[in-house]
Amino acid sequence: MKIAVLLSGGVDSSVALRRVLDTGHEATAFYLKIWLEDELAFLGECPWEEDLQYARAVCEQAHVPLEVVPFQRQYRERIVDYTVRELKAGRTPSSDVLCNREIKFGAFLDWLDETHPGVYDKVASGHYARVEERTAQPGKPHFRLLRNPDPVKDQTYFLCRLTQAQLARCLFPLGELTKSEVRALAARYALPNQDRPDSQGICFLGRIPFDEFIHHHLGEQPGDIREAETGKVLGQHRGYWFHTIGQRKGLGLSGGPWYVVAKDAATNTLTVSHKEDLPTLAPDRFQVTDLHWIEETPDGERTFDLKVRHAAGHHRGTVRPVLESPNAETWEVQLDEPDSGLAPGQFVVFYDGAVCWGSGVIG
Repeated sequence: MKIAVLLSGGVDSSVALRRVLDTGHEATAFYLKIWLEDELAFLGECPWEEDLQYARAVCEQAHVPLEVVPFQRQYRERIVDYTVRELKAGRTPSSDVLCNREIKFGAFLDWLDETHPGVYDKVASGHYARVEERTAQPGKPHFRLLRNPDPVKDQTYFLCRLTQAQLARCLFPLGELTKSEVRALAARYALPNQDRPDSQGICFLGRIPFDEFIHHHLGEQPGDIREAETGKVLGQHRGYWFHTIGQRKGLGLSGGPWYVVAKDAATNTLTVSHKEDLPTLAPDRFQVTDLHWIEETPDGERTFDLKVRHAAGHHRGTVRPVLESPNAETWEVQLDEPDSGLAPGQFVVFYDGAVCWGSGVIG
């Protein structure tokens, strides 16, 4: 097969490239230039030139061609605008989830098929996840998204919105590997970037602080910080969009720790609760919308393992359609135990064992 490899300049995608070559496939590397350097360079160091330098060094070592594809416009329209819109609405965006569906396995696949029609069978990336092909019906394959065995590095949460058509084209060469095994392979391959630290933060920002990105787009709008139990004003915030549910740092309140438990965009108010009172306010039930099922839609109530954020650990919970119809637009989730960090706008992802079953948006 001929494989298009998404190469970021980091260790994971570089090891993925070498594993593609080890299996005998022909590969071309593609670097997606998505940094908003022109608009946001004054906010901080934007490392796309360093990333591209490493990507080129990895390709030269492996004797693989590299194409640089500009995707700034697509990122601005599909990811940045979404992020700003959600923040302004008082919700918590999940930009990296949308990035995978809309850009890496969306716009890029469309561009690849348009500019290189019929050339590339699969698109490989350095994600820690697995895809399994099954035959649901004769001549109709079904693709499953499966967890990586490393619970800390597993990235199926960020891939939870991929469609069957996208999964059919995905190749994850790191699917069975842990992070320590990937680092060992990087050393064995003597990769130019083998000692490079993992990237952090949102996909399109690089090293630009997220608060500065928010300030650039939304500015400041001071408002009250109120205690949930008494309604007492405890302090002021710069703008509700700088905070998310479950957040502790950055509130500037004494006598803490204090945690954000609610945001009201209409009144520009943050509601907080002290750690001692937090368990009494933590919900164990919530609604989800914008359901996306990778597997078949559950026929009524079903119990899953659930992740309400990208982190090791999960809940056990029951999912049911609100209107007693599998095709209902809103479903209800009942958790096995309360969670004080449920943030509207974030994704909840459903698992059955290793299988990522689907996802919805927390309402």
